[in-house]
Amino acid sequence: MSTSAHSDSRASTGLASRVGQAVRSEVAVVRIALGLAALPIIDDNFVHPEPGTSAGDHLLSGLVPLAVLAAVAFLGSRLRAGIRAATYMTVGVLVFVVGVPGVYYLRDGSASFDHYTALLAFPAGLILLACGPVILWKARKTGGSRRRRYARRLLNVAIAAVAAPLIFALLIFPIAFPYGYVHVGDTTAIPALGLGEEAVTVTTSDGLELTAAYVPSKNRAAMVVYPGAKRTDEARMLARRGFGVLLLVPRGQGTSEGDIVRWAGDTDLIAGAEYLQSRADVDDERIGAIGFSIGGEQLLEAAARSTAIKAVISEGAGGRVGETDASGPLAPLVDLSMHVMTGATSVFQNHGPHPDIEDRIGLIAPRPVFLLYAVPGIGEEDIRQPRFFAAAGEPKQIWQVPGSDHTGGLEAQPAEYERRVIEFLDRALLTSPEGNQP
Repeated sequence: MSTSAHSDSRASTGLASRVGQAVRSEVAVVRIALGLAALPIIDDNFVHPEPGTSAGDHLLSGLVPLAVLAAVAFLGSRLRAGIRAATYMTVGVLVFVVGVPGVYYLRDGSASFDHYTALLAFPAGLILLACGPVILWKARKTGGSRRRRYARRLLNVAIAAVAAPLIFALLIFPIAFPYGYVHVGDTTAIPALGLGEEAVTVTTSDGLELTAAYVPSKNRAAMVVYPGAKRTDEARMLARRGFGVLLLVPRGQGTSEGDIVRWAGDTDLIAGAEYLQSRADVDDERIGAIGFSIGGEQLLEAAARSTAIKAVISEGAGGRVGETDASGPLAPLVDLSMHVMTGATSVFQNHGPHPDIEDRIGLIAPRPVFLLYAVPGIGEEDIRQPRFFAAAGEPKQIWQVPGSDHTGGLEAQPAEYERRVIEFLDRALLTSPEGNQP
């Protein structure tokens, strides 16, 4: 065998040995996992941003998670074994969550680009989770008497039993939940109503094109229904009474452009109202809107911002994500968790929270507001709705819908729901100042 062949063999053996040593190194394994976790974040935010957006729209949602991963990669090895293990396992759970949207959209049949790279988060998260027990096992102390060793281990178990729920409550849940909240949205297309509707596009003030369907008005009045893809029963009820109906799909959902930014729904609603102003069959002074759940919350903000919306029906509005009324001895921890959740949601959406409804709803007056809610509902709506009502100006009305689930008023009380809603709209949009129908 030639000298060159021997050299090549030794070089290959040396490279394989170095690679093997690196893979067996804790630092290398962790960095490989963190690198895998970084790929879907880079792809989602900078390589394949959602239609209508650019990499520049994702600086917070992209750079903040990447900075955290980089900090763990380069500083984690300097931590003591217990803290290092807890750090890797906490990050591992959060990384695992990054893969959830990929599974959701694959199962839905609407996956594209970054949804596939999101699946890399699963092996990355599993590696980081596995590193924790390995580190703890290697770091265990074997010296001293058996009694002392068991006492140390029992103490460590007790510390872990206290620390794990705190880490979950203060970091994992308030970060993981918002990630899913802003990365998983309704993919439903607006179904055919059979009411002569037409597919239309609504353009927002920040340049996004939103999918919508419009049923022409027969009485010169029209309503924005938000979010509109699944509210076909309410749409048919309104159209049956002659109202124009704009079923509006929020940004980032269905086939509407943009990211899922639920706190930007007020901008979408205002765009819907302005679209109705452009319709020849609609009187500018006879435009209202009906919103459901967070759509109802955002409708109240939209009407506070824009006088284009002349009548407001908000069903199921409650506290936003990261907002709750905590009491009792755990209130400080709950408040801290909610602050973390608000911050995480703001980062992942690249958009801050809307102002408190109680501070804004009074700005809608003298335009009328109708609040509907269920008990107990969701988001403390049964607690907050009376507060919203107290803060609203006249004219206003409120109805706790008997037997209703969250935003299920029409299903629970179909006849009474239609009667109350239509009477409200007749007074708000169809009766002239002199008390006559148009």
